[in-house]
Amino acid sequence: MMTKELMTARILEAKATKGVTWEVLADAIGMSPVWTTSVCLGMNSMPEDKATLLCEALSLDTSIVEALQVCPLKTWDKVVPQDPLIYRLYEVMGVYGDTVKELIHEKFGDGIMSAIDYTMSVERESDPKGDRVVITMNGKFLPYKAW
Repeated sequence: MMTKELMTARILEAKATKGVTWEVLADAIGMSPVWTTSVCLGMNSMPEDKATLLCEALSLDTSIVEALQVCPLKTWDKVVPQDPLIYRLYEVMGVYGDTVKELIHEKFGDGIMSAIDYTMSVERESDPKGDRVVITMNGKFLPYKAW
């Protein structure tokens, strides 16, 4: 049986062999690079038509098409991430998470930002002092219900 881990390994190997970027793969299936990458890393599922297009672009077989369609089990192995880049994002939320929460509650009321009705982009911004990473998260506000 094809696991999400094996699926991801095969996708990453084929991506490296073909020498393509996530942007190129996303364009090939008509989706965003963030969503496409997330699916390929096993954190989301993909409709059959998109999975077929992706596997055609990477010359992968139907076992990968099927694995891409399976709903994932979203778990994190470690409480504190070990990868330096992921750790920095974790650190940003540790430092600014309560601030973001306060500002969202002040502007919208008691609720959360959806990670389901959601988009994200990662861009590069040129700067003479060193290029900047621009991450934009855009999620629907979901108010808590009172009943």
